[in-house]
Amino acid sequence: MLRVCASLLIVIGLAASSFAEDGYESLFNGKDLAGWDGNPELWSVEDGVITGKTNGPDHLKYNQFLIWEGKAADFELKLEFRVEGNNNSGVQYRSKELPKVGKWSVGGYQADIHGNAPYTGMLYDEQGRGIVAQRGQKVVVDNAGKKTPTKLDVPVTPIDITKWHEMTIICKGNRLIHKIDGVTTVEIIDNQKSEREMEGVIAFQVHRGPKMKAQFRNIRLKHFKAGGKKVSSKPTKKKSKTTS
Repeated sequence: MLRVCASLLIVIGLAASSFAEDGYESLFNGKDLAGWDGNPELWSVEDGVITGKTNGPDHLKYNQFLIWEGKAADFELKLEFRVEGNNNSGVQYRSKELPKVGKWSVGGYQADIHGNAPYTGMLYDEQGRGIVAQRGQKVVVDNAGKKTPTKLDVPVTPIDITKWHEMTIICKGNRLIHKIDGVTTVEIIDNQKSEREMEGVIAFQVHRGPKMKAQFRNIRLKHFKAGGKKVSSKPTKKKSKTTS
C-alpha cells in the first residue's frame, strides 16, 4: 500500500512539474473579467466562459473588442472558441487600440473565426490590409506589400463554429502561424515593415451586423524570448473596467 501511494505521489509530482515547466499562464480566471477591458453592455461571463453578445444590425456602429490588459510579442496562445449567429468573430493579437475609430476598437492581426471555410482561421489585418492569408495558404509578404501565396496541405472544408474548437496562434518574429484543432490553417512571413505588428494587445471581437454570440474559454499564453528579453505578461492595469 505504501509503495502504491509513493508511486502515485511521484506521478502527481511529475505531472505538476511538467505543467509548471510548460510555461503557460491563464489569462482568464473563469469567474469574472478581471484583467480585461470591454463594453459591459456586450461582454460578461456566462457558465464560466467569456461571452460577447450583440442584438442585431443597429446595435454596433463599429466592431468592438474585449481587450486583455497586457501586451505580448513572441508567444504561443491557446484557447477554445464557439460562435452563434450569422456573423463572425476573431482573436486579435499584436494589436493596438484605436480610440479615433471608437472606444474598445482595435486594429492589427486577427485570427478569423468565420463559418465560411476559406475564412476560418485566416489572417485578417483589422483596420489595415484586410485579408493577408486565407485558410490553406502560406503567404510571404514582401516589404512593398506584395503577397506570394502557396498552398498548404490542409483541408479547406466547413467546420461547425457553433461547437467548441481549439485555436492556437504562434508568433516568432515576422513568422505567424494559426491552427484550429491542431491543424495549421495559415502560415505567414510578414516582411512589410511599415504595416506589420511585432508587439501588442490580445483581444476578442464581436462584429457589427447580425445578432451574434461569441464565447471563449481555456485561454492560456506562453511567452517566447524576443530580442533576448522576455516580454512581461503582467497586466498594464490592476483592475478591469468591465464587470460580469
